[in-house]
Formats: sequence, C-alpha cells, structure tokens
Amino acid sequence: MYLDLRRSLGIASLATIALATFSRERDIVSHLPTRPPSYPLAVRNPYLSVWMPSDQVQALPHAEPQFWAGQSLTWSVMARVDEQAYSLMSVQSPGPSIRPAVVRNAQYTATHSIFTLSAGPVNFTLDFFSPISPSNYLRQSLPFSYLTVTISGASSSEIQIYSSIDGRWTGRPQNTTRSFHQEGSTLAYALKVMNATPYSEEDDMATWGEAILASRLTSKSKLSFASGKRGETRSQFVKNGRLSSDDEPWVPGGIVAFAHDLGTISGEHSVNFAVGYDREAAINYLGKPYTGYYRSEYSDTYDALVHFLDDYEDALRESVILDREMAAQATAAAGQKYADIVTLSARQAYGAIDLTIPNYSLDTKDILAFVKELSSNGNLNTVDVIMPAFPIYYVMDPNYIRLLLEPMMRYLAAGRWRQPYVIHDMGKHYPNALGHDDQKAEPMPIEECGNLMVLMLAYVRATGDTAWPARYMALLKKYADYLVDNSIEIAMQLSSNDAAGALANETNLAIKAAVGLKAFGMLSGLREYSRIGEERARLFFNQGLGTDDAKSHFVLQYPDKPNSWKIPYNLFPDVLFDLKTFPKEAYQMGNTFFKSVRAEYGVHLDSRQDWAKSDWNMWLAGTFDDLSTRDEFVDDLWAFMSNGKHNWPFSDRYVSTSAKGRTPGHPILCRARPTVGGHFALMALKGPGCLQAAVSHKLGAEQERGGDPFPEKERGDL
Repeated sequence: MYLDLRRSLGIASLATIALATFSRERDIVSHLPTRPPSYPLAVRNPYLSVWMPSDQVQALPHAEPQFWAGQSLTWSVMARVDEQAYSLMSVQSPGPSIRPAVVRNAQYTATHSIFTLSAGPVNFTLDFFSPISPSNYLRQSLPFSYLTVTISGASSSEIQIYSSIDGRWTGRPQNTTRSFHQEGSTLAYALKVMNATPYSEEDDMATWGEAILASRLTSKSKLSFASGKRGETRSQFVKNGRLSSDDEPWVPGGIVAFAHDLGTISGEHSVNFAVGYDREAAINYLGKPYTGYYRSEYSDTYDALVHFLDDYEDALRESVILDREMAAQATAAAGQKYADIVTLSARQAYGAIDLTIPNYSLDTKDILAFVKELSSNGNLNTVDVIMPAFPIYYVMDPNYIRLLLEPMMRYLAAGRWRQPYVIHDMGKHYPNALGHDDQKAEPMPIEECGNLMVLMLAYVRATGDTAWPARYMALLKKYADYLVDNSIEIAMQLSSNDAAGALANETNLAIKAAVGLKAFGMLSGLREYSRIGEERARLFFNQGLGTDDAKSHFVLQYPDKPNSWKIPYNLFPDVLFDLKTFPKEAYQMGNTFFKSVRAEYGVHLDSRQDWAKSDWNMWLAGTFDDLSTRDEFVDDLWAFMSNGKHNWPFSDRYVSTSAKGRTPGHPILCRARPTVGGHFALMALKGPGCLQAAVSHKLGAEQERGGDPFPEKERGDL
C-alpha cells in the first residue's frame, strides 16, 4: 500500500521523466510544476522551518539547506550503490571517494518536495513531506517532518542509505550536547544547547528545545547509527555501508547519523527518516507554559516520535488527497498558475503556527494557537498578520480563526489593555505571549478594530458558532464604537503596511472601517452599525470623498489627492461575505483602473511605492468581476514567484516596477511569512471549508473502498 500511495503522488512518473531526459539534458534540472524561489523541506512551526533554495538544486549533492531566516544547516543524504558512495544532498567537501549524484527533477505539491537523482545505474527520490492536517490537532501539532528515500531501477544492486544532521540545528552549535534514545524499534539522536534559557532564541532559531534525527529498524534493512566528528563518521559509511553503532566523544561541529543497509535488491524500496525540533514548554502565555497539543496523547517526546513514524501511511494517504484537491480547486478557481501559487504557499502558511494546550494541565478544552510574525519583528499573534492569512483557514479549517484570536480576546477581556482600540499583537517577540501591560504596542487603531470585526464574522459565517463571539460582544461593541467615532477624520496612523509609513485620512482604512461596521452589525444584530457602515460607504464612494472626480479609482488619501491611489484590498471581505456595504460599481472601478497602473511585475501597493504585496493583491483580485484583470494579477504573482531571480522562502513583498530605479522581480525584507495564506482568497470565494469538506469526503470514500485514495478513473496521469 505504501508504494501505491507514492505512485498516486506522482513519484514513479518522476523517475520515468528522469530516464527519458537523461540523454538529452544531462545537466538540466526540470522543475515541476514550475521553479519556486525555495523548496520547503521540513516546515512545521516557527522553529522547524528548513528550505532548499531553488538555485542550489542543480548542485543538490553539495548544497546546504537553510533555516527560513537564511542560516545554513547540515542535512546530509548519501547512498552507496555496489560499494560506491554517492552524495545525494548536502555533502560538502566529499573527497574523491564520494561521487555526486546527477539531479534530474525537482517537484513540489502542497505537502511534498521531491527531488529525483541518478547514482550509477540506480535512481533515488528524496521526498520531504511536511503534513498539513489542520483538523487533526494531534497530527498538525507534531513538531516533526518526514524524509523518505526511495530507490528505483535497481537490478540486483547492493544499496545502503545514510542521513545526518549537525549542531547548527540548535541555534548555538558551539554549545551543544548529544543524547541517544531508543523506543522499541525507533532510534533517535537529540541535540540541544547546554544550560539553555527557556523561551530564548538565536537569530530566530529556538535554543531551549531539542533538534532530533530519527529512523526505525525494519525487517527489510539493517539500521546502524553513530555520532562524532563529521569526517570520521561519514567515512564509516563510505567504506563499509554501515555505521559503528557507537558514539565518539562529542565535539562542536560533530554530526549524528543513521544508515540503512538494504542488502541486494531489485525494483523499488524505501526508507524513512524523521527530523524535528521539540520544545516541551513551547509558548509562554501570560506567564504560564503552553505545550504542543500532541502532549495530551504523548507526554514524552519519544513516544510522540514513535507515533509520528507509525502515522506515516495515514498521513501520506491524507496528503495525496489534499494535494490533489487543493490543486484541482485552485485550478478551477483561477487556472494552473494560481494552483502553482497556492500549493507552494500552503506549508508556509501553517509553518509559523504552534497549536498548544496548557503544559500544567494538558487540558484539550483549552487549545490556543500562536503564530509568529516572521521576518519583520517576531511579534506574536499580530492581528494584521492573522487578517491577511485568514483565507487559508477559511477554506481548510475555520476554527483556526478562533484559536488564533482567543489568546488576545482573553487578554482584552481581562482589562489589561487599556487603550480604546484593539491591541496590535500579543507580545513583542515569539514565543513570549505576554501582552503589552505597558500600553506600548504598535498603534494601528482603525486597522486592528476593523480586522477584528471581519475575522469574527468570518468565523461565524464559516462555522455557525455564535456562542464564542457572544462571550466578547461587549468588547466588540466598544471597538465598533471606536470605528464609528474615528473613521471619517482619521488621525495620522499606520495601516497593516507599516513599511509605507503613517497617513491621515487613508481611504483604504476608511473602507476597512465601513466594512468592519457592517460586519459588526451582522454579528450583533444591531442594525444601527450596519446602517452607519453603509452611510460611510456612500460618503466615500457615492459622494466621492474617497475617489477621484471621474470615479475611476479610490484615492490614497482624501480630500485633495485626486491623482493618488492605493489598492483597495479591504473591499474583499465585503465581496466574500456579500455584505453589500459598497455598491457593485465601487468594485468595478478596479477592472479598468488597475490595468492602467500595471508594471513589470504587477500592481504596486500605492502610488508612492515601487513594491507590491502578494497577499493584498490576491485579495484585490477577488473583488474583480472582469476575469481578465483578475488573471493579470495571478499571472504577475506567478511571474515573480517563478522568475529565478531570488531564492528566499516565498516573499509576500517585492519590487514590482522599475519606476524608482530598482530592479523589479526581487523580494524585499519578507521571508517565509504566514501571510501567504492570503493567496487563497480566490479559493475562499468558493465557500467556507470548501477544501476541508472535499478532503474529508475523499478520506471517507477511501475507507469505504478499503484504502485506495482515488478510484481508477480519477488517477489520470499523476
């Protein structure tokens, strides 16, 4: 069943492509479905986020993967074929006894990154698999990721497989210790920082947990292990095809390694490894430790690891269905290029989140989710990060909107934030969710008040649960009143796009306030707020306060800025929820106007900037009824994503025009941010939970068929 599932995923077809292209394009790597900036390898939470820059794939046998922030890591993979050693990934300075394999293909899906290589007469695929299973809290919260090495094309060949990591995974490689663990047939090495301070980081890497490499004894291979100096440990495998199953004294720069000896084989065989980064006390929430949800079932790290490896086939089965359904729904929503965008975005969108419960009680009724604002300042549960990301939660599991907002709502309800508007975030830096009792959080009054109204309505529309917002209705009314009092003559303040600077009377914030008031009216049943939202919409559109005289577009600021503009992405919730705050004509302006300001890589944020925001552009694209304009936005984001000019984890901010002298098509500052969940805006228009429902239906149908994820007629040419 395992190999059948992998064939459904498409790995067998990759090997076929590799053989077909071998003689024609020996030194050219095929990237499928396109070339991304960087391939996600192990992306599960803010501290397990490992990537392979796409410009390194050609040299994969020597290339080092990177932590999301750019630090290089060792994650070596080697194979031995008939006593000849080959480097498959991340073997630097291999020496004459190790030959580099030839890279043939690279592929990504929503949950897998797959590389195909040739080593002598044998083909190898490296399948890096990070599950996305948001409704399965146990599976989603496990801080581990899979590497599966599959051998194909062997004909009575003697094969061994090796993998190792080093102390750089801990954030402080010069100050690490090593330990070895065995739970039944599961073997694991752990590396950690000596005398680490809880909740501490080093350049965004956690330093108080354990970096883990593991594998499992099987009936089809002999598993050996070793740790020690890099060259000596690696030489054991190169010379003998096995490791000493002993540990040399640990030194900085050392490695931990496992090796599988498969013996003489023919046909296809696979071996699994797991990597992870585990923190028992994961989050400091208002002075109390919260831990990963998985500890409600497996309080011991290594019991959880055993479960993770036991769960492989079920997780793989679900991933096959999810990958297929996400690609199909995205293609139906806006074409193949759009599918390429969202499938690359999926792991990144969930890869900044920890799903937690109290460490002191392990109470599964007290689940909180925490998200890190990657790349900028590391804030925790930033409202204007949750806001742009919410379309992916809306289509995959809308409960995450509640889980991410609840830590803040409790804090606000306790009265610890005394400002009259919604707090910006729940902590200056991850993982310390301590709030801002000093009242000094970044001020974005209209932004965050409007965001909260929209997110609450999104949750209710998607789940039908009115009880949770009702608990906080007095708070919501307070913030709605703030919008009523402060959203016409808007004081100088920041919006979500703080890099653009503060503005007074920003039209897009006025739009957010109007839509937020209408959303609150729908939530509360207080028609007066809906009426005020509609009146504000008439003021800014019908009466022209927020438009140019010809009503060709919304201006950046009002009044007296007729030639300025900003993308009015805050209209998207009005369209998504059919609130009708603004008339249809307000959306239709963009059909024509944004064609006129389109640059080399699309439309920039506003008339002052030369950079675009990918999440907001997809939100805006969701407001167009002219599909040709919508498709231009998709085409431009796809062109940026696949242009080969950059190698960061998918950036949501990039130079879109050469008008100010910079080279377009390059990212700015932002790496690996969860805001790429906003790329799912066009899918969200299909309805809440649309992807969640399809995956659940397929899984149920599969169980009725006895384990086949797709009936024969649906397999196509995967």
